[in-house]
Parts: sequence; structure tokens; C-alpha cells
Amino acid sequence: MTKPPSKTKILEDGLRYKSKVGGSPFMTASSTGPSTMSCFLCGKHRPRNELKTRKLIGKSQTVCDPKCG
Repeated sequence: MTKPPSKTKILEDGLRYKSKVGGSPFMTASSTGPSTMSCFLCGKHRPRNELKTRKLIGKSQTVCDPKCG
């Protein structure tokens, strides 16, 4: 899949602003639907019910269950 080209506009002071909808692509706990977290190993965002905790580097970290992929 290709992303549509983002429209940018460079102002006279050198700042660039993109034309896009504000907000985060990840749902928050206050919005409807499951909240997500990122896997400590692969970095992908997944619903919390697809993650488990493992002790890594002396701390409990959330990782993909059953494995990263």
C-alpha cells in the first residue's frame, strides 16, 4: 500500500506545516474500543489482551503473546 502524498507548505520563517487531521492513530483508554500498548521487543502496537509480561533487563516488560511477528 502506498501512502497518499502529504501536502506541506513552507512558510517564510522556514517552518513547515502538514495538512492532516490532528490526534493520535492509537486509541486511548478513554475512547471506545480496546487500548493499545507497544511490544518491548518489536515495537508494534497491539491490544493489551494480545500482550503478556516478561521479566527483561530486571523489569517486567510487555511483549507479544505468543511471539513477536
